[in-house]
This record gives sequence, C-alpha cells and structure tokens, in this order.
Amino acid sequence: MLEVTSWIWLLLVVFVLHDMEELIVVEEWLGKYNGVVIKKAPRWFKGMVEPSLTMSTAQFAVAVTCIFVVLASAVILTIFTWEERTFLPFFLVCLHVLFLHSFTHIGQSLLLRTYTPGVVTAVILTLPYGLFAYSRLFTEGVITWSMVFSTLPYVVLIIPLLYGAHRLGQFVSKPKDT
Repeated sequence: MLEVTSWIWLLLVVFVLHDMEELIVVEEWLGKYNGVVIKKAPRWFKGMVEPSLTMSTAQFAVAVTCIFVVLASAVILTIFTWEERTFLPFFLVCLHVLFLHSFTHIGQSLLLRTYTPGVVTAVILTLPYGLFAYSRLFTEGVITWSMVFSTLPYVVLIIPLLYGAHRLGQFVSKPKDT
C-alpha cells in the first residue's frame, strides 16, 4: 500500500493525465459542440462559459499550466512541511477542487448527452483518486471531518484563479494578424 505522502504526490499525476485528455480534444470538440453548449446551458451560466467556447488548445494549455503551478505548490509545500502539517489545508482545498471537478464533467456529459473533454479520465482516474485519497487521509488520521468542512468554503477561490488563468491564456496565445 502506498504511503500517505505518495497519495499526495499522485494528485499531480492524476491532474496531468486528466488535463492531457482535455488538451488533446478540446479545440476540435469546441468547434463541433459550442452551439450545442450555448443552446443547452442555463441562461445564468452562458455569460461565464461563452468566452471559453472559442478557446484554442494553446490558450487552454496556458490556463492548465497556471492551475498546475498552484497544485504543484500545494503538493510540494505539503510534503516539505509534512510533520507540521502547515500546508495540509492548502492541499485539501486542491483535493476538494479536483474531486468536485469530476462531477462537473459528468454533469456536462449528462446535460449534453455526449462525450465532453475530460469525462473519461474524470470517471476512471479523478473520481477514484479523490475517493481513495480522502479514505487514506481519514484512515491514517491525517484529516478529520472538521478539517474537510472548514476547508470546503475555500474551493470558491478557484473561480477567480480559473478566470484569470483562462484570460492569461487568451492574452498570451492571441491569434496573429495575417
């Protein structure tokens, strides 16, 4: 059985594999399905999602890199301060986000009644990883329900991070004028 710290490192592996699936198919998928997304998305959600529907693979890669830097920081800081558990809450917020993100992929596929980028790895990697990581952290006495509930509200901090990462991707990877 893997040590608890190995499960923490695995968050980065799971994230990279999940986002590789998205990166490989996102631009072509968006080109084919962006009209369907706009048609089926709730009105309140359309304004938030529309700018992302014309994103190129390069723009998406910049956003993914920004998010990877945050996750890698959480993992590295948690591992290097393992005895003190100083950054464990930071890691736990990242674990919450990754785990909950699985359900957004599943929900998107159900809503659109089709494959959506990332749903395969969300179901076979991200969701099981989250369940096993939580289970292991609880079993080893590393986290408590109190810690889980106290870190959950910080998940909303991912929203400005995602928005900023996507905007940076759009800025850095603008199409060149011909």
